[in-house]
Order: sequence, then C-alpha cells, then structure tokens
Amino acid sequence: MADFIQIHPRDTVAVALRDIPAGTEFLGVTALEAIPQGHKMALTPAAKDAQVIKYGFPIGHTTQKVAPGQWVHTHNLATNLSGESDYVYRPDFDFLAPKTPATFQGFLREDGRAGVRNELWIIPTVGCVNDVAKALARENSHLAAGSVDGVYAFCHPFGCSQTGEDHAQTRKLLAALANHPNAAGVLVLSLGCENLTQEQFREELGEFDPRRIKFLTCQQVEDEMEAGSELLKELAQYAAGFTRQTLSAEKLVIGMKCGGSDGLSGITANPVTGVFSDMLVAQGGSTVLTEVPEMFGAEDILLSRCVTPEVFQKAADMLQGFKDYFTSHHETVYENPSPGNKAGGITTLEDKSCGCVQKGGSAPVVDVLQYGEQVKTQGLNMLCGPGNDLVSATALTAAGAQIVIFTTGRGTPFGAPAPTLKVSTNTPLAQRKKNWIDFNAGVVADGSATLTEAAQALFDKVLSTASGEQTQSERQGFREISIWKDGVVL
Repeated sequence: MADFIQIHPRDTVAVALRDIPAGTEFLGVTALEAIPQGHKMALTPAAKDAQVIKYGFPIGHTTQKVAPGQWVHTHNLATNLSGESDYVYRPDFDFLAPKTPATFQGFLREDGRAGVRNELWIIPTVGCVNDVAKALARENSHLAAGSVDGVYAFCHPFGCSQTGEDHAQTRKLLAALANHPNAAGVLVLSLGCENLTQEQFREELGEFDPRRIKFLTCQQVEDEMEAGSELLKELAQYAAGFTRQTLSAEKLVIGMKCGGSDGLSGITANPVTGVFSDMLVAQGGSTVLTEVPEMFGAEDILLSRCVTPEVFQKAADMLQGFKDYFTSHHETVYENPSPGNKAGGITTLEDKSCGCVQKGGSAPVVDVLQYGEQVKTQGLNMLCGPGNDLVSATALTAAGAQIVIFTTGRGTPFGAPAPTLKVSTNTPLAQRKKNWIDFNAGVVADGSATLTEAAQALFDKVLSTASGEQTQSERQGFREISIWKDGVVL
C-alpha cells in the first residue's frame, strides 16, 4: 500500500493514505511530523498567504509559513471564500461516447418508469397522524407477500402551522414522494384540519391513478385503523400485479450523496462514484448530484460542463440563491466542514467541495432541478438541496432516484426512502462497520483496484441492488425522510 497520493500534478500537498509516522519520504519530501490518514502534507515551501493546491485547484491559503513535510490543516490553512462570486459561462465539456445499456430486473410502471422495489408507502400529510401511519404499517406488514416488498410509513413533523415557501415545499416534497416509482401503492393519510389539505395535495399530484394512490382523512371515519387497513389491502392487490422483468439500465435514476466525509473521500469513494456516473450516463441512464453548499469553491468544475447557457444560468442562480439563503440568516457561506470532516482531514470548504463534486464524473450537466422537482432529462442532473444527509437524501428520492449512493469515510446507519447504498472511502471502516457499509471503495487506496475497476464493481452492485438485493440499511429497517424547512412555525 502506498503512503501518500498527489492527486494532481499541480498539487502542493499530498494526502496520506494511512497514518504516516514522521520520517516517511514521498516524492523526495520527508514528513517532519506524523500525518494522520486522509490529512495533507506540504510538498513545496509556502510563505504566509500562499495558495494551497489540491485536486489541481486552490483549497485555501496558508496562515503562516509552511515547510515541505509539514502537516497542513486547520492550524495553518484557511479558506479563500467570502461569499462573492461572478459566474461566467465558459463551456468546456465533451459528450460521453454512448455504450450499450446493461440490464436489471425491475418493475415496469404503467407510465414507463422503472421501480427497483415494489412497496406500499404511507405518507402522512401532517405530523399529527404519524403514529397512526406507523401503526398501519406495522399491523399490515403481512401484506408484504409475493412481489410486494414491504409496507412503510414516512413520518415528519410538518404539514400544519407552516406558511409561504415552507408550506409549499412540504406539499411539493410529499407529492413527489407519492409519485415515486418504487412505490407500487400509496396511502396519503390526513388528519382533516391541517393546512396541507387533501385538495392541495391532489392538485400538487396532478393526474394520478386511483388504483395506485388512495386517500384517508382520519377525522372523517369512525375507525382509521380499520379504514386504512382496507385501503392498504386494495393497494396490495394492485401492487401484486407487478413482477420483476428485464429492463434497460437507461431507466435507472441514481442519486449521489456524501456524508461523514474524510480526507480519502475525494480520492476513493467519490471519484469511483464519478466514474460509475459516467458509465451509467453513457448507457442512457441518469444521475443526480445535490448538496449545493458543498459545491462552493468548486463551482467552475460543474458550471463549465453545463450543456447550454440556459442550464448554466439555472445552475448559477441556484448557487447564488443558496449563498443568499446563508447570508439572509447571517451565516457565513464557508462555515461548512463538520468536526468529523476536519478530524478526517478536510480543512476548508473548498477542500470538501472539490472532493464532493468528484461524484459528478465528467459528463455534461443536462439540467438543474429545484427542490421537490423530478428528473425529466436523461444524463447528469444537479438538484437544489442542502448538505444535510437526511434532507438531501430525501430530496434525491423525491427527484425520482430509485437508489441513493452514499459515500462516507466515517460511516452512518440511516437510510432514505429509496435503497441507500453506503460506499466506504477506506477499508478499515468497511471491515469495522459491516452492518452499515455495502461497498468498499477503500480498495483504491489499498492499491488492490484501480478507479475504473472499482467503478465497474460499484456498477454491478447497483444493478444487483436494482434487481432486489437489499442494502444494509434496508435489512435493518432503517428508512426515513426529512423535509427542508426555513420559515416560521405558527
């Protein structure tokens, strides 16, 4: 196993692939102190205020003089970001050469989309009926038989006492989930006096199949458990009509997310996911990249790949809108890397962002989606959403992602409504948390696989998951939603 990696020839730092003792040599530079795994070592001398280069891009500036071999981290490196940006469209991309699509065993829906699960979903319109939803899912679990994979409730605290944009976002997000292709049948569960009314929900849904989506207002029935069970039985009968069949990978929409990142995220798991994304897009499928705050400092990597000036403008507006969101709450744009990120070797937001956007591969950006909006253009899409793991994974599901790839250097157990496939950045995590991790991209750092080899193995894993293989979070029954909130609660 190698000791360090210089990611780009222009880089002024190298990243430790394991815990490195002082005295270790790399490219003619001797480590002057111990360098933890995932952390950076200076390769060149730097005066105070010099730019530090990683991934071929500046990730901040030195706050003091740095000698070759020194550990470079929060004690001597600071962000360059101030929140001010002037985005200019400078297109620089190539379309990927088309490839023959692979296949998977999925459920073909009547609208032509594909589901990778055949589930019954209970979606409360308001938090007041959360426990009813959970009880209905629990007491009707026997309906998971034949081709029906399970009965699940997706609870949340909203749907009432919300105004303006918050109310609209809750309505839009829940309706998008109700339209998800993994849900063969959906029970929309209302209380009856909330301000997210059944009429509003139906209007947000648009045209829908009453065999697939049914409504229950608890205040209007004598026994909501009995009424709900009858509706779920009808939905199960409809869902039983779907069975797995051979489908083209061009029907896949895969969300891409990272969380609990470390210094290896941008070297192993995220680039592996990026190569996977290119493979799927070349086969006619779609991928979705979100976490807007974790694009700050790496915007040009994505903006230059927008296919048209119109897509570029949507992306620029999304980025600037998110910065305005931060500043309107008197928050600094660049206060992002978490304590866990920093412990893992990520120092600045640029450092985190340049690693984060590796998940987008090299494909052109074909569209930019608003929160709660669903994928309509095949290819690499950007989605407006925060970096928060649960909120962004829910948004990816609502965008139509049948599977979410979640890369992590420190591990996390949660699952989104869609199967959430955890990809570890390092082998020790994969070995220690077998009940969390589905795929080990640490093999790249170990030297036992190339990026391309690991990406092909991840592609095969996605196809297996799409064909019914459960993720670790599914096996443990971990799945939940979180809705993005900004405004007041009445």
